[in-house]
Amino acid sequence: MPSSPANEGEERVAEREAPADGADAQPNGELTELQGRYDALEDRYKRALADVDNYRKRAGREVDRRVEERRETLLRDWLEAFDSVERAIRMGSPENPLFQGLRAVLEQMEAILERQGVTRIGAAGEQFDPERHDAVAVVPSEELPDRTIVEVTRTGFALGDRVLRPAQVVVSRHPAAEG
Repeated sequence: MPSSPANEGEERVAEREAPADGADAQPNGELTELQGRYDALEDRYKRALADVDNYRKRAGREVDRRVEERRETLLRDWLEAFDSVERAIRMGSPENPLFQGLRAVLEQMEAILERQGVTRIGAAGEQFDPERHDAVAVVPSEELPDRTIVEVTRTGFALGDRVLRPAQVVVSRHPAAEG
């Protein structure tokens, strides 16, 4: 049966809309490939963001660590000056006017150390702790318990839980513990 001109137009539209053999598979394959590329790029992007975030955190920790190390170094240097003033006071006479000036300087230095969170460690009568004290001498003593600090020869200091400088101490040793 011959087709009418109206039918011919409809047939042409239908032919254009109808997929040819394998034509439908190509756009779907392309779409699948593009979706895979998109997913891979999105994954790389997320990994790069995570890497940058990790780097920032690591760099921040490194900066904090270096600042703390520098602070501790500066405080240790300050302790040397503190020791010098303390020795000068021990050698001086209370009647000397310089003695009073040195005493005032030492008190000011102690206040500065305290504001920085530095505390003294090691005192006579405490139990010896090798992590906080350096034993420079041992003396026999029957009156004191074994491993008790008898004398502090150089003050120790701590910054929080960290020992800046261990105290140098003389420690008692009970004669019965020596055998």
